Amino acid sequence: MASTINSLLDQYTSDHQNPTNQVIHVLCVPAIVWSVSAMLWTIPVPGSFFLPGAWCALAMFLAWAWYWQKSRSLAMGALIAFVLMLLLNRWLAARFGMTVLLELAAGVFVVAWIGQFIGHNIEGKRPSFFTDLVYLLVGPLWTLNKLYRRIGLG
Repeated sequence: MASTINSLLDQYTSDHQNPTNQVIHVLCVPAIVWSVSAMLWTIPVPGSFFLPGAWCALAMFLAWAWYWQKSRSLAMGALIAFVLMLLLNRWLAARFGMTVLLELAAGVFVVAWIGQFIGHNIEGKRPSFFTDLVYLLVGPLWTLNKLYRRIGLG
């Protein structure tokens, strides 16, 4: 049975009660999402039909489609974030090259995951995705939901 977005967000929230861990997640989750998108951007695309970044766009579309099934309002926010990440990746790749983009993304990925594990050490709980990998997709929605609430949309 598919879980509702509310049950997924509630479970994620129950694993993230410590205020310090929440702040770390609000900073690190978007950094991880961006870094994954940037690393995917750098994967060569065979042939000349697709532009650089096609793998990134495909992964974002698949994640967005899952988000759309769970919550239309959160999916729209994710779409805006994804477009901004695509634009950033395109600019960074054009300005500095694919190698620099890959190195920067890998560095951000490692530092952000270290932050996540420090947050969970403070929390005293294992990361949610250790229970179910779907929480790797829920984390960004949880962060976006926190933003929605802060600005009065949720």
